[in-house]
This record gives sequence, C-alpha cells and structure tokens, in this order.
Amino acid sequence: MHQPYYKNLLTEEARMPWVRLHGIKDYLDMVLILDKYPAIHQTFNMVPSLMEQVEDYTSGKVKDKFLSLSYKAAAELTAEDKSFIFDNFFMINKEKVIAYSPRYYELFFKKEEQAVFTTQDFLDLQVWFNLAWTDPYFRENIPALKNIVRKARFFNEEDKRIVLDEQVRILGQIIPAYRKFMDKGQIEVTLSPYYHPILPLLYNTNIAKEAYSRAALPKVNFSYPLDAKKQIDDAVSFYENKLGARPVGMWPSEEAVSKHILPFIRSAGINWIVTDEAILFKSIKRKFRDTKLIYKPHRIDLEEGSLHIVFRDRNLSDLIGFEYHQWDALAAANDFMKHMKNIAGAFKDEDILVTIAMDGENAWEYFVNDGHDFLNLLYTKLSEADYLKTTTVSEYLKFHESAADIRRLGAGSWIYGNFGKWIGSPYKNKAWEYLAAARKELGPFLSSGSVSQQEKDLAIKQMQICEGSDWFWWYGDNHDGFDCLFREHLANFYTIIGKEAPDYLKKPLTP
Repeated sequence: MHQPYYKNLLTEEARMPWVRLHGIKDYLDMVLILDKYPAIHQTFNMVPSLMEQVEDYTSGKVKDKFLSLSYKAAAELTAEDKSFIFDNFFMINKEKVIAYSPRYYELFFKKEEQAVFTTQDFLDLQVWFNLAWTDPYFRENIPALKNIVRKARFFNEEDKRIVLDEQVRILGQIIPAYRKFMDKGQIEVTLSPYYHPILPLLYNTNIAKEAYSRAALPKVNFSYPLDAKKQIDDAVSFYENKLGARPVGMWPSEEAVSKHILPFIRSAGINWIVTDEAILFKSIKRKFRDTKLIYKPHRIDLEEGSLHIVFRDRNLSDLIGFEYHQWDALAAANDFMKHMKNIAGAFKDEDILVTIAMDGENAWEYFVNDGHDFLNLLYTKLSEADYLKTTTVSEYLKFHESAADIRRLGAGSWIYGNFGKWIGSPYKNKAWEYLAAARKELGPFLSSGSVSQQEKDLAIKQMQICEGSDWFWWYGDNHDGFDCLFREHLANFYTIIGKEAPDYLKKPLTP
C-alpha cells in the first residue's frame, strides 16, 4: 500500500487526490473482507508516509482542491471550477467503473460530445466521481450510500455531503482496522522506509552499476548512507506509535535491495524482508529459474544478526496484478488454484512457501467490481483447499528454518532486477543531480546555531520527501504532474533553509 507524498509542506495542499481516493477504494476493504474468511492469513505492507497522509485527511490538516470543489455547491461553481471538474472528475477506469453506472456513463459521453453541462449535471458529476471511487463494499454496506447509489441521479447537495462525509469516516477506520486484525493474529503488517526511497541509491547512486554494469550514472554522485538509515528508523518509530508493536518484516521500497543497506535494516530490529526472485538468482549466481529455490525462505548472516529473505514468485504475482483483470472472475480464480495444485503436486510432501507479493491498490480498478468477485472466489477456494494453507511470513518462519545460503545479496529491484526505473536515463539522472545539489545544502543548515530545531526538522522532512522513489520513476514517461511535484518539493526545501531556489526548478525538467 503506497502513494507518493503529495502534500506541499508550506501550503498544506495536496496537488493530487490519490491518497484520499485510494483510501476510500482500496485500503480498508482489503482487510475487512477477511472477516468472512478466518482461514485466510495474509501479510499487508503499509508505507508510513501514506498513513501519515491518511491521518492528515481525517484530522483536516490537508487541503485538496478535488475535495473542496466536490463540497462546493454546484450552483456556485465558477467557470474555472467547472473547467477543472470537467477535466478531472472522470479520472477512473472507463470500462470497469464509469460504464457500470448509467448516469456517470451518460455524463462521460456528454463530455465527449462537448455538450453544455447544466447545474444538475455538475452536481451529479460531483457525486458520481466521489461515489465511483468509494469501494463497492461501502456502497453496499453503508445504508446511506446504498440509498444514494439506488437514487442514481438528480442528486441534491445533502446527498453529496453524505458521500463526502462518509469518505472521512472510512479513512479514519483504516489504521484501527489493521491493528484489530493484527491483534487477533490473522494478518501481519510490514512496513517500507518512511518516504519510500530506493535505499541502495540513497546509499550510493554508483550501486546502479552493480545491478546493471552498463547503467549511465548522474554527473554528481549521490551518497548519503545515513539518510537511508534514517528513512528506516523513522518508519519503525511511526509503526510502533500507530500499531503498538515493533515491526518484524519489511518490504524495501520497490523491493530494491543491495548488500549495503542490510545492516541498517537488521539493526532496526527487522527479522525478514521480501524481494523479487530475480535478486535470488543474482545472489546465488544461477542463470536459470528454479522454483525449488524460490519456494523456501533464505537467510543471510550479518554482524548485526541474521536476516531472513523471502523471494516472490514473479509469474504468479503478476497474474493477479496485471493479467486476471482481463478474465472472467471464476476462470481467473480457477486458474490460480490450478497453479497451486500443480505446485503442490510437483513438490508432493515437501513443505514449501509460495510467496505472492504485489501492488495492493492499482490492480483492482481494472477488475470488475473492484476485484471483489475475484477475491471472494479466490479466498473461498484457498480456504477450502486441503493441500495448502495461507500464512503470514512470520508465522511460517516461526516453525521453519531458513537456509543460510545467501553470502552476498545481489543489487536490484522487482523491475528487471536493476534500478533502471529510477536512474540511468538523461532525465532521471538530471533529477538526481538536482537532488544532490539540494542535499549538499542541508549539512551547513543543520550546523547553524541560529536555526531552531523545528526549522531543522522541517528541512530534514522535506529532504526525505524529495528522496522518495516516485519522482524518479516517472521521468521519461511524459508525466508532467510528478515533474511539477518533484520541483515543487525541491523549491520548498530551498525556501525552508532560507535560500532562493535555483532557476532550473522553475521550468519542466523534461521538454
């Protein structure tokens, strides 16, 4: 479960609404569904910066233009407001979401035809945009929302307020729900470094060469190992504060690992991590895929203690993440169980661990009914199968030894086993150079005797946000929104330390 840090620390405005919208669509129902399936034990990963932003919404500490224009009375919308709503309130999957709501679909085609919207059209659009992002679980189980869905059109301002107020209530239940399921032992919650950085690249951008020898590097080396350590330590502190326990497992951001970061992870009290199968074969120098090696936990012994590592089955994970949304739900669930049955048959009486690790939010928008049909069928079949059982990683490790066969963990991530999604292209490298220039300014600022601790903490926080993975991911993919966010965060850093932002931050990094 992850979203970039959208909030501007100086204005407290979130440029994009995805924390709120995924919060009402994905995070809570994904754990509540397990009430119906007590035999399903599952591991969830929560990124602290995401949870911080969720709490900002529940406490009213963030401004969200999408939300404020949703609350605004349709009769009072200005021409500028209407233009924004017109351009942005259809941002959800057309085939799997908009098309299933006749009034929303009607409004979509009215927009396509460039027809004039009435005040009622805008009001219905305000409601349907927010209603469509609200998970089907809540639209069905919260009576007030169910009545509004049934009404379907000709909404009034009170209908709209009910939808929006329910969103805040849903967001407020997320952290307590995960804590509840943790306490009863049905789930394990892991964490990622606080602002979701690529830890090896914070340690040293030269590590990109270790993952891929032909990787092009930035002109300026970025190397701040203690930044990587702080991102881990801050995440652990947040987790303890919110969930009342110390974390045992970690999903390194984007499953990006290298030998250099492991001591930081282990010294923070983390017992196990998950990464991609490609890293396993790199580490043990195997050229060919061997599921017998994937389907067991491994261990690397460090001075700081032993660290267990599980490697995900990429093929099975990607079937759920990227393929099954194109299938009939029953066919998809049956196909997955066929794979499980084949694996059980291939290993007969051996005790093996099959690790499925995937994005917790983005897949479901592409499934019919936000994935509920598929998940209900799959969880039923998994619960009834007599040849397997679902488990959290810590439950498994409690009763099964890990082979200490990893001498040196290879460097890379879940994408092609390297770091090419975040470094190596001209635009990505330029972004690292911008970051390095800003980070160089932090040391003198923190050493200043005339700066308050509050100002220092804000500067550190802003720099940690700038170190997040998402800004680098999108460079080269024509995603202007993330370019704007990265430059905005960097410019804010300079403002916080009392310096003028460089002129290059005032124009797009990509042409």
